[in-house]
Amino acid sequence: MSIRRHNPFRYLDAHALLMALLLTCGLQAQSQNARSDCEREFSPSTGQPGKDVVWVPTQDALVRRMLEMAEVKSSDLVYDLGAGDGKIAIAAAKQFGARAVGVEYNPEMARLAQCLVRAEGVSDKVEIIQGDIFETDFSSATVVTLYLLPELNVRLRPTLLKMRPGTRIVSHSFLMDDWQSDVSSVSSDGAAYLWFVPAQVAGHWHFRQLGGDDTFSVRLEQTFQKLSGTVGDDQDELTFGELKGSQISLMFSEGETHTRLKGTVVGNSIEAQVARNDTTSAYVGKRQ
Repeated sequence: MSIRRHNPFRYLDAHALLMALLLTCGLQAQSQNARSDCEREFSPSTGQPGKDVVWVPTQDALVRRMLEMAEVKSSDLVYDLGAGDGKIAIAAAKQFGARAVGVEYNPEMARLAQCLVRAEGVSDKVEIIQGDIFETDFSSATVVTLYLLPELNVRLRPTLLKMRPGTRIVSHSFLMDDWQSDVSSVSSDGAAYLWFVPAQVAGHWHFRQLGGDDTFSVRLEQTFQKLSGTVGDDQDELTFGELKGSQISLMFSEGETHTRLKGTVVGNSIEAQVARNDTTSAYVGKRQ
């Protein structure tokens, strides 16, 4: 004879699931109502004039792609310059768990963004500042997002280049003149471009093998993330030189010695793994 055992938790699980679904739907409806209340106070229109640009909303899919390109994570601080209705800052918090600050010049738009931050329940992670992006200190950011005109990108460029090496800059639609992007992504919902702020490495570097006697010298010239220069007394030219934030890669030859260097720039030092012909060793480079 088989015994059919009754499991009281089966009904409890179903009940809990139903309650969770009802709660989720209720929260979503509450959020939508709160957003509607915000937009009743002020509803922006596409093309409305701002300080230096007109307002055009960024599609949700492109917002997510921009943040994914920058590999935003919970430890990041995202600054959105020209925040508009706060969409990017809110997405950084809700979808990626990051802290975010939006800087918006238009007072009405800034108030709308602040209201939407509260409506979306991310006030603990997102701050909207009413202010001028050219007068705001965003040096603590690990990610900067932009949807500005090309001339404004170029005007911001000196400030961006002084930021911590490896800071990620993502721009919707527009480039940085001759500072070429490290990554580009173009699809039907728009174009996005990513830069890593490069370390500053121009100068004369002397490298010494750790635990060995080998040394070599490199004189580096820098144009944003691209490097050129010469090696040793014979002034042999680099065959490859590039930065990705604080990560440096070099290739060159001195006579019969072929060298590949990969390292990390820390101020006036470079800690590197260097392959000289078939031997790989740790080296330290010092700027002279």
